[in-house]
Amino acid sequence: MKVAIIGGAGVRTPLLVDGLTRSDLPIDEIALFDIDRDRLATIAGVAGAYSNAVRAYDEAPACISGASFVFLSIRVGGIDARARDERIAVAHGVVGQETVGPAGFAMAMRTIPHAVGYARLVETEAPGAWLINFTNPVSVITQAIAVETKAKTIGICDTPTELFEDAAHVLGFEASRCYFDYFGLNHLGWLREVYCDGVPQLARVWDEPDAVTRIYRTPLFDVGFLRTLRLLPTEYLYFYYSPEKALEHLRAAGQTRGGTIAALNEELFRDLAAGSDRRAIYERYLAARSASYMQLESGSAARRSLGEGGPSALTGYDKIALNVVCAIHFNANAIIPLDVRNGGAIRDLDDADIVEVPCVVNAAGARPLAVGAIPETVEDLIMRVKDYEWLTAHAATTRADDDAVRALARNPLVDDMALAERLVAALKPW
Repeated sequence: MKVAIIGGAGVRTPLLVDGLTRSDLPIDEIALFDIDRDRLATIAGVAGAYSNAVRAYDEAPACISGASFVFLSIRVGGIDARARDERIAVAHGVVGQETVGPAGFAMAMRTIPHAVGYARLVETEAPGAWLINFTNPVSVITQAIAVETKAKTIGICDTPTELFEDAAHVLGFEASRCYFDYFGLNHLGWLREVYCDGVPQLARVWDEPDAVTRIYRTPLFDVGFLRTLRLLPTEYLYFYYSPEKALEHLRAAGQTRGGTIAALNEELFRDLAAGSDRRAIYERYLAARSASYMQLESGSAARRSLGEGGPSALTGYDKIALNVVCAIHFNANAIIPLDVRNGGAIRDLDDADIVEVPCVVNAAGARPLAVGAIPETVEDLIMRVKDYEWLTAHAATTRADDDAVRALARNPLVDDMALAERLVAALKPW
């Protein structure tokens, strides 16, 4: 089996390689491609410390050709573009975060034409392959690919499964024993119920305020609000529920997450150039990156807990990827939350909408499970963000300023045509 990674110079590539290598998948080759050839050479060297199946390619078609699975994990403009987008958003009085608000919009505008181009290459070079999209913002990128191509595309994110595992842990269960009633869009999802052996469990959480607090690794939400909502939001809902607080914290910090990661990446590549133990250097980097997650935005000094046992324990990135590939390859009928065409799963959304819901995953791909109607308390937010995603996908195709302004003004964190015009002018060129 050949697995291809487009965006192979990304800093998380060795993590994915490690996860694939630890599996019982019959992998003969892990092919890497990136337009930054110097950086690709460095990351391929690190990835090669985890697997001798790694091979770097100079051209995308050759990398993709014959692959059974193609991972798309690109960052158009690099981390510097993310940091710039986030700074511009904060300067205009809006939260700066790469997947939501103006920064997420700018990233989508830059990325969609390239993502669609790679998806078309998959259509021609590996027509039977599954395209697994990790590229942020996952929901709108996957939406654009699904509209513009016939590639067999699944969007993927580890945010829901992290929430599932943390909720199960607080409830005292192994996550593997539980079914998680979850619905939403990528980075806009809610956990409605946890079932263990068919019995609903979240009532225990609502009755114990301390239990609600312990579910989140970083303090993000007001416990009273969540007990009234009776839903557990994924951490990115913090930016929608408390945008003023997030903006205040970012201004006080004088830096955004993109700037923090840019500094960590610079240190990583400097250490890799000077050091000999690439695995040790890389794993220290992963630990530092994971520990600082959501600290600036939340204003919290608390550090996220890290797992033990190597890089794969530090993040869910490789685990969710491995679970999807294994479920398809081994026809496992596993239930995994993924970003796929709605097809009636969420009653209030169109069939063609990309949604994030539990899916049955087997050799036929990912089939969404029905989650019913959206609770009224979150319906307007979901509908508005989905509308924004469609408008953004359209604007990225037309490249027209009027379309861009209209899309960004629809974003709940902007919600103003004049502000959207100023932001579009500041964020260009895409």
